[in-house]
Amino acid sequence: MSRLLIFFLSITSLFCSCHSAKKIQQPVVIKDTAVVAVVELPADNGKADSITFIKEVYKKILGNQITFTTFSGKIELDYKDADGKNINANAHLRMYSDSVIWLLLTGPLGIEGVRAYITKDSVKLLYKQDKIYTARSISFLQEITALPLDLRTLQDLLLGNPVFLDSNITSYSKTGNNIMLKSYGAFFSNLLTIGETDKRLLNSKLEDADSVTRRSCYLTYADYETNNQVLFSTKRNINVTEKKKLNIKLYFKQHEFNETLSFPFSVPKNYTQN
Repeated sequence: MSRLLIFFLSITSLFCSCHSAKKIQQPVVIKDTAVVAVVELPADNGKADSITFIKEVYKKILGNQITFTTFSGKIELDYKDADGKNINANAHLRMYSDSVIWLLLTGPLGIEGVRAYITKDSVKLLYKQDKIYTARSISFLQEITALPLDLRTLQDLLLGNPVFLDSNITSYSKTGNNIMLKSYGAFFSNLLTIGETDKRLLNSKLEDADSVTRRSCYLTYADYETNNQVLFSTKRNINVTEKKKLNIKLYFKQHEFNETLSFPFSVPKNYTQN
């Protein structure tokens, strides 16, 4: 159970660097086999039209992002590690915007395994079965991911908002009813696919800019439902490839926005701190 929590936290913090918006560059053709029919722009008018198109799509993506005060969800987790071992668990997730991520993992028969309380500054963990309490600074997650951490981006990932999408979009393409945008950041390139009509997020392919680590992550978003006028993806797949492959599936069995929530986290006296 603790391995699953660490992996879950690792995934949710894997792409957590915030980048200030940059001026949108003129689109260029990127040689990438994943990009189909990238628009080539031989004329100045064509470039101007494409810049306008990219700006409009980017603005629509930002406008579709989920905003909230509080969020709660019940998630079924299916995790397959690098050795092929399958682990199943349930997660109770609660969040307060820009403030707290509260996570409770339970195993078979609803037995509590691990409880996490994450803020902008710290990570606190309770291991129920081992009676151990761990308190770390936010650098705990930075050590796992070798990236700077931002709580809001963690929340965006859990909500299903796009992450690691820079306004420095260098190319786009259309295939079928989908639009693909390619952007580059300091740590990863992002090939983002959205629906052409509703601009809902379909998948995101993140590739490491570091030629040594060569991490890549493929995120997919499906089974959208509307709750309180919020379009929410209830089925997510996260596939990570570094030296070995990891896969985690998240099924949101329940989700609610902007209800009054508590975030219970207290350390029993008989727990050992490490």
